[in-house]
Amino acid sequence: MHEQISSIREDKRLLKASEVARILNISRSLVYRLIHTGKIPHIRINQAVRVHNADLNRFIEGNRTEADTYPIHS
Repeated sequence: MHEQISSIREDKRLLKASEVARILNISRSLVYRLIHTGKIPHIRINQAVRVHNADLNRFIEGNRTEADTYPIHS
């Protein structure tokens, strides 16, 4: 059993809300709001909320914006 747990790859890891907040550089309460509104998929284990690393990466990619193509005037 211990070997199974230790063999979980980093991309399969479940993140706590505080870890998601640190990665996104936002507050933990904003993470919970994004989870509650369905913008970040989550897993609930009793009262604990966890985010799959792959889901967080999809959220980040889905919210990426292209650089402005407007010329910068000085």
